[in-house]
Amino acid sequence: MAELEKKIKDALFEARPYVEYFDKLKETINGLKEKTADEKEFKKLLEEKIAKAQEPFKTDLRIFLQKFEAL
Repeated sequence: MAELEKKIKDALFEARPYVEYFDKLKETINGLKEKTADEKEFKKLLEEKIAKAQEPFKTDLRIFLQKFEAL
């Protein structure tokens, strides 16, 4: 669990300068993190969230996912 948390924290830090709604992003990501400790499952939940999101928040989620996958 600690590894996923660190990766999420690092990805949020990396994404922060590029996202418009950082507080909403952080809240959403932490909500997803509460649902699973598995990285694959977390990514799946995030991708589902992206599919349902409206712009411009959808772009914020995509930026986070890009940073998350790069770590």
